[in-house]
Amino acid sequence: MIVPSARSGILTAIVLGMGRAIGETMAVIMVVGNVASLPESILDPVRTLTGNIAIEMGYAAGTHSQALFATGIVLFVIIMILNFLVTLVPKRWVDSYGKG
Repeated sequence: MIVPSARSGILTAIVLGMGRAIGETMAVIMVVGNVASLPESILDPVRTLTGNIAIEMGYAAGTHSQALFATGIVLFVIIMILNFLVTLVPKRWVDSYGKG
């Protein structure tokens, strides 16, 4: 009975989440320079993995499309590892850190 009542809130959360993800990806693309080459220094423009997927997926076909999906899998694995590492942080440490 709860899901039918919360349907509009769930739909709104999905739409806002997608909009936020797209907006932040585009902002990062513009800030970091959007250059598809290896940087030689820390100040050189770059292209992030997420930005690369967003820019190139529209015209990718065959092996190129598969490479972009593989990039997405790599990003997914990185996020899963980060989430796992965060769960290892003891709750006690987080509570004591916040109380200063």
